[in-house]
Amino acid sequence: MSHYYRLVISCPDRLGIVARVSSFITGHGGSITEASQHSDLESGRFFMRYEILADSVDMTPEALREAFEPIAREFDMQWALTDTRQRRRVVLMVSRESHCLVDLLYRWTAGELDCDIAAVISNHDDLRSLVEWHEIPYHHVPVPSEDKAPAFAEVERLVESAGADCVVLARYMQILPPGLCQRYAGRVLNIHHSFLPSFAGAKPYHQAYLRGVKLIGATCHYVTEELDAGPIIEQDIHRVSHCHTPDDLVRFGRDVEKAVLARGVRWHLEDRVLRHGNKTVVFA
Repeated sequence: MSHYYRLVISCPDRLGIVARVSSFITGHGGSITEASQHSDLESGRFFMRYEILADSVDMTPEALREAFEPIAREFDMQWALTDTRQRRRVVLMVSRESHCLVDLLYRWTAGELDCDIAAVISNHDDLRSLVEWHEIPYHHVPVPSEDKAPAFAEVERLVESAGADCVVLARYMQILPPGLCQRYAGRVLNIHHSFLPSFAGAKPYHQAYLRGVKLIGATCHYVTEELDAGPIIEQDIHRVSHCHTPDDLVRFGRDVEKAVLARGVRWHLEDRVLRHGNKTVVFA
């Protein structure tokens, strides 16, 4: 794979940002291979993502960050420069349903997800053999309903010891505690079906079938303290009709869930998602 630096920026919108950043990069011999910009007219905020061919730049990423700092201060930027050779470490969390986990593991082995899967954590032991076949550590942490605090303390310890840059809830059917959400804000991704809040609880696809829904879908979002209300990264839908059975809806739902989650994870790993309040700008 080619070696890139990725520069992502969020700052107050004003004249000259693109010209100044582009001139800085080209002034150091940098070849910009991908450029994306967006101005949010309502908030007056500007967003930018550049991919720069690393071998074209005449300095290390550390030196490049130091040289860029005065420009960042001048324009009041929130920014990051990442090096694609520094692979992100991802921890997956799952319960009993395997479709999202299986899909992510396949995409990872196929080279579609540029990361290291450091561990899988589950509140059940059902998927251990699948994960260990991929030579990935599997941690079974039961979450008893009467006292969840010790279990989540262990989850947090495992996430930290894995050196996780990102946590993916691949159908993990437990609510993360507020402290964990705060500590890893903007780095925990979740997937859920699109029937919330109308069809909450058990068997949502069967509930939706009884109401005769015509659309099913899924949402990938960042996890916050408010359940299923974090910034949305990706969504998709699948049309259904009176001809489809509840089992058909479940099957379609699984297909949508795993595809939406995979896109969200990939875009996050590629620094394509910039948070803006409770929304996102996605340069996909």
